[in-house]
Amino acid sequence: MAHFLRAHHMGPQALFLLRFLVSFKGKHSAPALFAAIEETRGRYHYAHHLFDDLIIAYTDCGFISDAIQCLRLLVRKGSLDYHAPSRGCGYLFEKMMKFSSSWAVWLFYLEILDCGYPPYVYNFNVLMHRFCREGKINDAQMVFDEITKRGLRPSVVSFNTLINGYCKSGNLEEGFRLKRIMERSGMCTPDVFTYSVLISGLCKECKVDDAHKLFDEMCERDLVPNDFTFTALIDGQCKNGRVYMAMEMYQMMLRKGIKPDLVMYNTLINGLCKVGNLSEARKFVDEMRMRGLKPDKITYTTLIDGCFKEGDLESAMELRKGMIKEGIELDIVAFTALISGLCREGRIVDAERTMREMLSAGMKPDDATYTMVIDGFCKLGDLKMGFKLLREIQRDGCMPNVATYNALMNGLCKKGQMKNANMLLDAMLNLGVAPDDITYNILLEGHCMHGNPEDFHKLRSEKGLVSDYASYASLVGKSIKSSKDQEKR
Repeated sequence: MAHFLRAHHMGPQALFLLRFLVSFKGKHSAPALFAAIEETRGRYHYAHHLFDDLIIAYTDCGFISDAIQCLRLLVRKGSLDYHAPSRGCGYLFEKMMKFSSSWAVWLFYLEILDCGYPPYVYNFNVLMHRFCREGKINDAQMVFDEITKRGLRPSVVSFNTLINGYCKSGNLEEGFRLKRIMERSGMCTPDVFTYSVLISGLCKECKVDDAHKLFDEMCERDLVPNDFTFTALIDGQCKNGRVYMAMEMYQMMLRKGIKPDLVMYNTLINGLCKVGNLSEARKFVDEMRMRGLKPDKITYTTLIDGCFKEGDLESAMELRKGMIKEGIELDIVAFTALISGLCREGRIVDAERTMREMLSAGMKPDDATYTMVIDGFCKLGDLKMGFKLLREIQRDGCMPNVATYNALMNGLCKKGQMKNANMLLDAMLNLGVAPDDITYNILLEGHCMHGNPEDFHKLRSEKGLVSDYASYASLVGKSIKSSKDQEKR
């Protein structure tokens, strides 16, 4: 019946019938159905269309291995002498691109190319993009090399995809090598994307001056920079503390008629907050709103962090209220910025309350966040709360790091609880947390202030500690102070 339908140009009906057969027979039925098509084709000359339909039917039913087996059966029987199943192979290739691993797709693509499937630069580009996105730059290079082996010329998209991959992996040298090949080979010429990607890569490596030279070269070649180009340069300037130059680039961008987007504004706001120019940063927020752009989580988090760094606690809390008012939920970064800022300002109770809100929102503070709060309570002398938070970390199945224990150790030593400090050190060692120089220096100072330096020497010999400069300086300082006190008496 399927042969008959195909012979009468009723392809959709033939495909429908094969889908029914495939769904009825299920997985691992490819050899049987393939043999049935071979046996029943008789005088019909449309069998090659049915092989395409069979591959498509298996693909639609999700039986990818059966679809591939159909192709291999065709190769084995020599049925490809008259027609390669281009339609079926192309359909299966597209489906595999969505659901299979990059390596599985690449190996299948090589297989169908060897079976006579026509090579397309577009397919190579898509595969390269996948490998680059997964950080497999060597595999992407292998795909690129295959283009010329198959008698094709790489397009500007081919070069740009690989250049972008190399720049993101931090290998700018290879990126520039490919640019030179583009220029010398005559296959294609670098475009705006080529330059923008390389400029972005230079900025990420803090080579801002080189990025500007490349920008000038781009303009000399009459290529019009786009918003991505300007954002990369402005971000590079801001990260290097050259905010005034970033502002100049921003004005140049406006003169060229390029409208800034949210990413651009967030980049400038971040740069201004880093140099403490909060008033100018707020002006950009107002400008954003005038252009119809709404501040997002990144905008608010950047401003909140900037306010805390400048000691403007009230403004930071107002910004938080603004987030809630606009329905913007705080994420991990925003919560961490708030907790960190509150700890710096000595508002430890508020920091702990904010951390509770974070937990209630289903977000888990990291070790550094817990340590900040624990350290804050210990500095206030509230060791009970510090150890309560330590137990919480342990209950969650996390292993507190050495910095957490150092904060608690410091609190105990400041209160003169040297016995408990020694017990905490033993607990650290039993849990496999290796003490560092800071741990022993805290203990050294504690023993000098509230105990006996000999206790530390005993401790050092037991734990195998080698004193560093800070340890000796602390001991000498305490000994001198002790001698002066005795002289006064």
